Amino acid sequence: MDAHVKDNDKAVLVYATFPSLESAEKAATQLIEAELVACVNILPAMISHYRWQGQLQRGQEVVVLAKTRASRSSDVTKAIVAAHTYDVPAVVVFDTAGGNPAYLEWVMSETRAG
Repeated sequence: MDAHVKDNDKAVLVYATFPSLESAEKAATQLIEAELVACVNILPAMISHYRWQGQLQRGQEVVVLAKTRASRSSDVTKAIVAAHTYDVPAVVVFDTAGGNPAYLEWVMSETRAG
């Protein structure tokens, strides 16, 4: 069993986009204070191209990468959606296949079990 897997729970990565650095930082603070995530990386100045309501769109967004445990990923998703200004926020959870065991253990220790 991988070192980061405990009782069928493991570290996961939550990807989300936000319209601004300010909104991303506000969400990051809320998620960390609620012990839903251990860490949030914010990558500003991403350009997105997509179709919305039948129209091609181009816009600047901010990427958020949040580290949490699998059992909290649904709560993290709900918290991001609730705090978001978009009608349909991009929130995707990615499983981890491994990594630095000490870091993955830290993620688990910094998040409350769901």
